Amino acid sequence: GSQGRGSRATTTVKSRSHAPDKPYRISHWRGESGEMSSIEEAAAQLLSADKDFNVALLDDIVAAAYSPTDPNRARANTTLIALQESPYAWTKADGILEHAKNPQSLFFGLQLLDDAIRTRWKVIPQDQRLGIKNYVVGKIIQISSDGNRAANEKIFLSKLNLTLVQILKHEWPTNWPSFIPDLVGSSKTSELLCENNMKILKLLSEEIFDFSRDQMVTDKVKSLKESLNNEFSAIYQLCEFVLEHSQRPALLRVTLQTLQRFLTWIPLGYIFQTNLVSTLISKFFADSTTRNDALDCLVEIGSLSDLPPEYDPLFRKLFVQFLQQLSFIIRPTSNIVQAFADGSEDDEIFVQRLALFFSGFIRSHFKTLETTETSEELKVGLQYLVRVSEVDDTEIFRISLDAWYMLSLELYNRKCKPQFGETQPNEVVYSHILTQVRTVMIEKMAKPEEVLIVEDENGDIVRETTRDTDTIAQYKLMRETLVYLTHLDSTDTENIMLTKLSAQVSGAEWSWNNLNTLCWAIGSVSGAMSEDEEKRFLVTVIKDLLGLCEQKRGKDNKAVVASNIMYVVGQYPRFLKAHWKFLKTVVNKLFEFMHEVHPGVQDMACDTFLKIAIKCRRKFLTLQTDESVPFIVELLSSLPTITCDLEPHQVETFYEAVACMLKDNGPAITVDRPELLHKMMKTTTDSWKNLMARAGANISALVEPDSVKLVTRIMKINVKVCRNVGSLYAVHLQTFFHGRPQRAQGVFGRNKEVPSTPQQRGSHFIPTFAWREERNSPLVYRVHREQRRAGVRTQSSGGGIPPSSNGHSTLGLPQ
Repeated sequence: GSQGRGSRATTTVKSRSHAPDKPYRISHWRGESGEMSSIEEAAAQLLSADKDFNVALLDDIVAAAYSPTDPNRARANTTLIALQESPYAWTKADGILEHAKNPQSLFFGLQLLDDAIRTRWKVIPQDQRLGIKNYVVGKIIQISSDGNRAANEKIFLSKLNLTLVQILKHEWPTNWPSFIPDLVGSSKTSELLCENNMKILKLLSEEIFDFSRDQMVTDKVKSLKESLNNEFSAIYQLCEFVLEHSQRPALLRVTLQTLQRFLTWIPLGYIFQTNLVSTLISKFFADSTTRNDALDCLVEIGSLSDLPPEYDPLFRKLFVQFLQQLSFIIRPTSNIVQAFADGSEDDEIFVQRLALFFSGFIRSHFKTLETTETSEELKVGLQYLVRVSEVDDTEIFRISLDAWYMLSLELYNRKCKPQFGETQPNEVVYSHILTQVRTVMIEKMAKPEEVLIVEDENGDIVRETTRDTDTIAQYKLMRETLVYLTHLDSTDTENIMLTKLSAQVSGAEWSWNNLNTLCWAIGSVSGAMSEDEEKRFLVTVIKDLLGLCEQKRGKDNKAVVASNIMYVVGQYPRFLKAHWKFLKTVVNKLFEFMHEVHPGVQDMACDTFLKIAIKCRRKFLTLQTDESVPFIVELLSSLPTITCDLEPHQVETFYEAVACMLKDNGPAITVDRPELLHKMMKTTTDSWKNLMARAGANISALVEPDSVKLVTRIMKINVKVCRNVGSLYAVHLQTFFHGRPQRAQGVFGRNKEVPSTPQQRGSHFIPTFAWREERNSPLVYRVHREQRRAGVRTQSSGGGIPPSSNGHSTLGLPQ
């Protein structure tokens, strides 16, 4: 009797689900009656409809459910879930909200009420619905009218506001037509109450216009939108009254935030036929307390598009007024990068919203600003956007990137189709701005997916194992933007890139990140220059990069330079096709990189070789000037040496690249492609024959782990080759299964003696796996499956594929 309410005592009991000698402990609660009860009994009491609801008992159960160390936490959670699913639990919500001492119990009670409003509102009797509505409204007024209590219970009040909005979605306007007038009227009686009412209006606008798609039917959404639009005049007058008369910063800020939600859908007359724009710029944008919220409103206004031409002068006026006020805050030549790095959180938000304003305004009204009156202001706005783009923040740069893409595309289209009466090309008018944009694009170039080694957060060079889809999307957009900028002035792009490359070679700007972004940018503009410009540019780039690779010490530095060399050369197939000696040098350099054991370098070397083989395959199969034999002949002669340090998956990529070369059967090809295919596959064929010889002596050798791995590697290589060389692969099938176990029964046929010589077997005989004792063997199934993928038609009865009447094997492949 000495323990207080909700205190716990423990005892040892035995559960039927536990062994008799393994007791477990369970907590007890003392209810208001003073009697001890287990948590199961407490749950039964709370769930009983015949007993008064014990809020104190609920507090104890909620405390156990939210305590990470309580041994009965799981059962307490189960009790709360059962209570939440009870169809009558919501009727206890008012008692919980009034008498609960535990803050989590208050939220639980409000959740019960929320669930009832969402799922049972239509079946609740009218008088009870009215009671719920009046209770929620009264509770909101009670808390929001007290400044200290509103501050202390801020989260709970926000949850109450959401509950009221859920009620409005059911009741307003049909059953609650006076809601907007009542709310506006009460807002004028108290600034504290007005502040919370603004939050309710903001939530209502978001629920109807932003989040209604998956929550309400279309007709209901349409009705709510029409009602809010019809009554917006009173709401706007309230906002205007607050912005004009209130001196309370918190109220002004929430009013601006609420107004920002409305600006996306309200009639344009409220924006341009009132003094709203001038008030936002001259009064609230100028004040540091409300600057960010006012700028948020201006972002919404500036991004409005597809409007009638009569609004163009109003947008020009807005832009000029904004620049005038902005010049008092920050100059277009200011170092925004440093200000962003040293500034507060509000300063960072300001720069981000500044990027949103200029990016949205330029994308929506670029042509509108290209007039004699505002052409200089447009250049100033672009200069601001350049400074914002330089900030070291990925999200801010992505915001700016959309505007630069639009601008470069627009200017490129105009260059392709000059406008009548144009006195000066656009690329000349904006040349100073475009030079700065090119520099920013090159310095911030995103990582393409081809690059496999990167610098991690610890500064170490590691292999890239995942693909960042956001980064890849950013790279593609930046690449298109830089290509358009290069078409506008390729000389300027070339000068910027070569200047930055010289700074890398000299060490003035040397860093892994600087070299990576520069080379990614160089690779991205492939095809944007004329052939002569590209030749001169690329020779200089490769020469400097090769010199840099020799100059730098340390495996990490060399790996970074090597990866960039491989990326750049792989991006310029047109140049490689036109310059055989350079192509040969590049490929031989790739072969050197295939022996480099640094993580990622071999992968990228193989991938680059594959890319070059696809783009330039004919150059390797035809005899080039000053060469005695086609390059592929030399390559196959040294194939074991080239691939000796590669991993199995890298060897597969290498074979795939050579197979891509052999696929070319044009009239200029004079080499014996079948012979070259046999030579390429000699190593794998010999490995297969050796394995079959071992299996002939001991059939269990086929199921050894090493043998399984070997067969898997051989099959993967053959699949890669078959897919790429096409019908040429048929000639290799004649010898692929040349050596096989002498005991045909079990693996290579049924009840047959296998002939011992090729002449007896027939030159076109290709044995396959039969299904008998080994029919369930994973190895046999895997090889059989790979044969089918490669296009080899098998026979379940063994004996191989018989030759057709004309002497050719029936392979199921095109001859």
